[in-house]
Amino acid sequence: MRSCISPILPRRAATDWEVGALRSATQAARRGLRTTWWIRLWNRLVLPASHDLREIEVVLKLTAIILLLRPFDVWWVSPFVLLTAGLSLLFPTVRRRPITWWLLSTLIALRVVAVWPLSDNHVYLLAYWCLAIGIALAGPVPSVMLARSSRWLLGAAFACAVLWKAFLSPDYRDERFFRVTLMTDDRFAEAVMLIGGLTADQIRENRAVLEPLPEGAELDRPRGLIEPPRLRAFAAVATWGGLALEGLLGALYLLPIRWIPDLARHTALMLFCVTTYALAPVAGFGWLIATMGLAQCPSDGRIVRAAYVAVFFLVLLYSEIPWTGVLASWMR
Repeated sequence: MRSCISPILPRRAATDWEVGALRSATQAARRGLRTTWWIRLWNRLVLPASHDLREIEVVLKLTAIILLLRPFDVWWVSPFVLLTAGLSLLFPTVRRRPITWWLLSTLIALRVVAVWPLSDNHVYLLAYWCLAIGIALAGPVPSVMLARSSRWLLGAAFACAVLWKAFLSPDYRDERFFRVTLMTDDRFAEAVMLIGGLTADQIRENRAVLEPLPEGAELDRPRGLIEPPRLRAFAAVATWGGLALEGLLGALYLLPIRWIPDLARHTALMLFCVTTYALAPVAGFGWLIATMGLAQCPSDGRIVRAAYVAVFFLVLLYSEIPWTGVLASWMR
């Protein structure tokens, strides 16, 4: 009877050719994995996002419009920003590519470095926002990632504003900041005449009083500032009203999302834009905040989304129509 047990054959030593072939195959497989990783990363950055972007399409367009409305004042940065923003506004395939927004974020950062430290605060936030858009477009669910980034960026921005004004700036707490700014900044002159009750001649007199003297010089008869009660009240409301609203917004955006109704966040943010940028001469900040608020609205929240778009264009009208000057001339 034949045994069903196969004989155990002795193991044959691998030849040098087989060892070399195995080593070459292993190295090729490793190179293939590395190549695949880089290809995937490159595709995520360069290829348009394949997800449904209807929820954030308007957000991308408004961000491009912001970059076109307020071009940067550095000649070797501005052309590239305008060109990239213009192409992204015209062509969906451009604005849906993560690399577009990473490039814009880099260009804005270069502008910040070029004019350091004179950039407005919202320029820093704009660089972070473009970077957040690029990261979101490269992710699995862009609308969710962008909404989350918007919430945390807004919360951090308002928290930093409160920290700086309430704790690190004594000239803000004693109202000196707005008392001086309202009289020395030409962009507030019409509001000062309308709300503060000063005339153009009185504003010029106050600016002369605030003009710094040469070192060691003193006036024989120092003159005082002309500050009617209306002007002092204007400065007080601007100081403490703005700080209170910024503190409220910081808390609304940084507290756990389940604690705060979405409508409360949207209402407070739109109220801030409508009231602050009616007088504050930084329309770019208002446009950016409204756009970031819009990024947190779901596609079915049509009323809130339309309200944010309306706020965006209202801030635009604030910046282009001298409504305070018109009212001041009518009331004379």
